[in-house]
Amino acid sequence: MIVGVGVDVCPVDRFHESLMRTPKLGERLFTEAEMQTPSGGVRGPASLAARFAAKEALAKALGAPGNLHWHDAEVITVEHGAPRFIVRGTVQARAEELGVQSFQLSLSHDGGLAVAMVIALGIPS
Repeated sequence: MIVGVGVDVCPVDRFHESLMRTPKLGERLFTEAEMQTPSGGVRGPASLAARFAAKEALAKALGAPGNLHWHDAEVITVEHGAPRFIVRGTVQARAEELGVQSFQLSLSHDGGLAVAMVIALGIPS
């Protein structure tokens, strides 16, 4: 059963400018693993914007409580390039509170925009 749905859109250029203007912002938003490609290189602005959108969409799917920590939701890439979340701490606690058992995540970036959609699945509490 769907417990929550979240969608977010992030303009890639504006997000990249924010990262350049505030050097520590990337470290606050992303884990080290999120900032690297599977081959160990640095992720590009579109990919990072999509991951930021994913975290925003996840917060919306969880009802947008203000106490979620950015590093408590990590976007990973699994087999065949599919994105998935690893949740811990504040995000995991909120998911458990709502009865969320899993998340579906879709990311895309094109035309200067990054988009993420999250569906929280489980048994509502």
